[in-house]
Amino acid sequence: MRFRRARTRWTTLILGALLAWVSAAAAGEEFQVQRLDTRLDDEGGYRLSAEIDYAFSAEALEALDNGVPLTVLVHIQVRRSGAWLWEDSLADLQLRRAIRYKPLSERYQVYTLPDTEGRSFVSREAALRALGELLDIHLLSADRLAADSDYEVRLRTALEIEALPLPLRPMAYLKPAWKLSSGWTQWPLRP
Repeated sequence: MRFRRARTRWTTLILGALLAWVSAAAAGEEFQVQRLDTRLDDEGGYRLSAEIDYAFSAEALEALDNGVPLTVLVHIQVRRSGAWLWEDSLADLQLRRAIRYKPLSERYQVYTLPDTEGRSFVSREAALRALGELLDIHLLSADRLAADSDYEVRLRTALEIEALPLPLRPMAYLKPAWKLSSGWTQWPLRP
């Protein structure tokens, strides 16, 4: 009887931990890549345009409205389709973009780091839309792709916790509401 109760307790603990882990993982997937397009430009290079929906948590939006800039890291790779994990990417780009609220002017600002000036917006919604717009990002030149191979563009984005002010970081590391990312999304790229 005692063994059965102990086993039931352990099973309940394990299921509870698993449920907490799954809900934390689900909470961490708040960003979504809505659209991704690639095109060949006149100079013989591939360019990427994308639209990302940044659905920040209530805690992150409250911090933003209180003057804390939020930085997202956009990671873009071009890889051979079916490439092994250890194979090098043909292109590996990391863009850091930020959004901040300026209380004196009552405006939101979106910019690409290392710049500190960018586009200004009256509403938070318009600024978040602009944060998610990637336009004509140079990926690589077309001569790096073999005509007989298939390739894919991979993109993911995540809130960069290390860019938060130091007093906010411990809480951001511990709370699932701050672990915001999109996970990898893939699209075919054909030469």
